[in-house]
This record gives sequence, C-alpha cells and structure tokens, in this order.
Amino acid sequence: MTQQVLVQATNLQRRFGANTVVNDLSITLHQGEVLGLLGPNGAGKSTTMQMLTGNLAPTQGKILIADIDLLDSPKEAKQHIGYLPENPPLYQDMTVYETLLYCAKLRGVARNKRKAQIDTAIQRCHLEDVRKRLIANLSKGYKQRVGIAQAILHEPSVIILDEPTSGLDPIQIKKIRILIRELGDDHSVILSTHRLPEVKMICDKVQIIDAGTTVFKDSLQALENNVSQVIVSFANKVSLDNIRALTEVEDVAQDDQSYILTAKSDLQALIDQLCQTSVEKGWKVAEISPLKKSLESIFLNLVHKDSGGN
Repeated sequence: MTQQVLVQATNLQRRFGANTVVNDLSITLHQGEVLGLLGPNGAGKSTTMQMLTGNLAPTQGKILIADIDLLDSPKEAKQHIGYLPENPPLYQDMTVYETLLYCAKLRGVARNKRKAQIDTAIQRCHLEDVRKRLIANLSKGYKQRVGIAQAILHEPSVIILDEPTSGLDPIQIKKIRILIRELGDDHSVILSTHRLPEVKMICDKVQIIDAGTTVFKDSLQALENNVSQVIVSFANKVSLDNIRALTEVEDVAQDDQSYILTAKSDLQALIDQLCQTSVEKGWKVAEISPLKKSLESIFLNLVHKDSGGN
C-alpha cells in the first residue's frame, strides 16, 4: 500500500534581488522515508530547508505539509513539522529538561501531556543521564541530541534536519546517525548534508542539488540497481575500434588491460552481443562484470563547484 505523501514541494524558487538561489526545485516525501538532500556548500540546501519549514517564503512555488498549504495555513502546517537548524537555538542557562519544557509550551503541547512527551523525547534521544545538566555544560554531540529532542517532542509527522552532524567527532556522528535512522521508522525525515557516507548509511532516497537546481533524484535501491556499464577483458588482443563497432555500445574507455563499455540502451543486450561476437571472432572474453554506479561517482560527475555559503 502506498504511503501518504507528507511533503509535496512543487517548483520552488527563491530569489534575493537579482540572485536566484533556488530554481524550479520539487521535493516529494512519503511517510516513513528518509530523504537525503545532498549538495556542495552554496548549493541552496539551507535556503530550501528554510522554505520547507516556513521560515522563508518562496518567491514562487507551492509547499504542502500533510496536505496543508504551508503558505495559506502556516500555523496548522507547522504543527506537523519538527525542525533542527544547523545551529540549534538553545538557551545556555537552562537545563535539558527546562529547555524541552519551554519548547513544549511553545509548541502548544497540552499541560497533561507535557511530561510524558518530554520523557519520551529524552529517552529516544538518549538524554537520560544529562536531563538535569545545563546546556552550557554539554558537549556539541549532546546539544545536537537536545536539538533533535525539541524537534520531535510534539510528535510531528515530518522532521527536517539541517546538517545534524556538522562539527561532531566520529563517535558523536555515529550516535546521531543511529538516532536519525531510528526516527525514520516512525516519521518522515529530510536530512540536509554534504556528507556522502551519511546519505548512504541513513537515507532511503537521495536528491542532489547544485546551484539551486535538482541534478539527480532517485532511491538508493534504484541507484544500486542502475547498472549501465560493464568492465571486460580479453585473452586475445582486441582493438578499441572493433569494440566501438558493436551496435549496442554507446561508449568505450580503456582501463589498463580492460575496457569499460557503456550500453546504448539495455545492458543485457550489450552483454549478449559481446559474448556472441567474442565467439564468432575469437576474442576470448577472460572476464566480464557489471560496473555499478556509486553515489560518489554520480556526485562528482554532476557537481563541479564548491562555493561558500548556502
């Protein structure tokens, strides 16, 4: 059964004067999905996140949160959103519990439900040992967890996290990633990051943006299954011209003693033609194996600049 669409952003554009930061960007997120919004610095990720959370109005475009128009009914739509900006807005002189109680009041959580929902958020974010400590005395990893706790304590259906592991050490990063993956079981999550391993470890879907425009969008499973190249080597010498002459070959590149072949349309058709021609012409295929695209190769092929700020 198809899960409910909880975020539907269509043809978003954001201009600052003559500068277009986000252009014709669309995002779809279903219940229970974790989407990785990936891009280099300056790609427009944070601007997109601010529009999706209602903190910045798009110049044009439409945003629906749980079928509620964010621009027409912002207060109602925002009840379905939990947001962690890159730098959590935490009062340093409050304890963890006081911070979450304050946020619960701001979120309109009913008085008789506050303690239970705060306790649940503390438990889910593994903050039991620091609930009475001042925010000022916490490590950055714990502060990030407090930031996530305030984002989920009103039980939103959509959680939006902007660079949640920025500035953390490897141990803290691992713990935050585990937490986000757990949240994805019950919520829909949009995760903004420029870390490729983060997307592969946490996300179900990836959307790469560059210069404010989507340049790639697919599920990680589809990415893993998307194979259009094979690497092949021969026992006998075969010229590049002979391989290029194959009607199913779109492109060919030599890699040491092997060749990387790109299929024109269907990879299996290329493999079948290659095997048949090898038998007919005595090429003697020594090895042939699919060459899967990696997220790294797609990212590097699509993104060619790194500018400051986003």
